[in-house]
Formats: sequence, C-alpha cells, structure tokens
Amino acid sequence: MNVELHNIRDYVVVPQECVAYIGKYMTSTQYKVDSERTINECILYLSTNCILENDGKDAWIFDIDDTLLSSVPYYKKNGFGGNKLNVTSLEDWMSQGKGTALEHSLKLFNHLKGLGVKIFLVSSRREHLRSATVDNLVKVDFYGWNSLILRDQEDECKNAQTFKAEIRSKLISQGYRIVGIIGDQWSSIEGLPSAKRSFKLPNPMYYVA
Repeated sequence: MNVELHNIRDYVVVPQECVAYIGKYMTSTQYKVDSERTINECILYLSTNCILENDGKDAWIFDIDDTLLSSVPYYKKNGFGGNKLNVTSLEDWMSQGKGTALEHSLKLFNHLKGLGVKIFLVSSRREHLRSATVDNLVKVDFYGWNSLILRDQEDECKNAQTFKAEIRSKLISQGYRIVGIIGDQWSSIEGLPSAKRSFKLPNPMYYVA
C-alpha cells in the first residue's frame, strides 16, 4: 500500500514478508477490479471534463509494461519482485513477445481511437526491442497508435522520469496537447511538463525511478 501511495521509493527488491501478498494480489480478481476502476475513471474524464479540439493534436500517452502488456507471467516465475531484477532475463522474455494484454487498458485504447485522439506509446524499453514490442502489441490487438517511442543509446544515462518528461516536452513543442497519460509507475507520470490528467495503474512488483 505504501508503495502505491509513493511513500516507499527506490527499492531494489520486494521485502520477503511482502512477496506472498503481492503474488496473491497480482493474480487476483482484486487487481483486475482496481485496474478496471482506473480505466473507468479515464473514460469518465474523457466524457465529462476533457475538451477535445478534434484538430489532430489531442494526444494521450500510454506506458507499455504493466499498462498495456502484462509482465505478471514473467514475475510469477521470478519471485513477484522478491528477486533482484535480471535485466538480460527480462529482455529475453520481452523479445519472445509473451506479454498478455491488460483487457481494461485495451478498452481505453480503443475508446481513444474512436475519439480520434492521437496515441503515443512511451516506454523505457530499449530500442533493440522495437520489433518484438510491435509484434507483441499487435498480436494482442493493440494497433493504430501514432508513435512508439523507446530508449535509444543517448537515453541510456537518463532515469525513466527524465526520459519520459523530455518526450512530453517534445510532443508539446510539436503542437500536441497531452490530454491524458496512464502508466503503472510514478516515473511515467511525474515531472514537467505534465499532462492535463494523469492516471496510475496498480503495480507493487517493482519500482522504476
């Protein structure tokens, strides 16, 4: 709970006394219910308080991992965050395109397409995973985005928050209005410039600064 409230930060592994609880939560109906509530709030915002100009410059940003594609199958086999992350192992799993769709996020994704909002996917995945990422997304019915933005070599030294804030700045400089952003990490939504509204999905398995 304190991880989700952003009171606990910069941890490397989930404390052993929390692993069983997190494993149970991430594979439970409650996790799906909590995620669905977040998505419903996004759709409510779009239908009530969000004014779209419909000029091709309304934009929404999605993170990818545990926002569109679930990595729970990987972490289920790797201690639900209780083991120190092996980046090589995780990227090997990503390269196999095994991520499953988060169904409620797919609902929002398609809703935004129907509204004519430009969709930008901004991920801390590295550029060499582009082909595998595209294939995985399309395989589970995510298609029709405007741009997929991954880390290239010049971004390797930046933390996730800095990298993603810089991308938002570039989009705004191109005339886009970022009406919303959704991610599972605080680093995906914090920093300036910000979106008009930010939404966070639950994910206590890991922390990305």
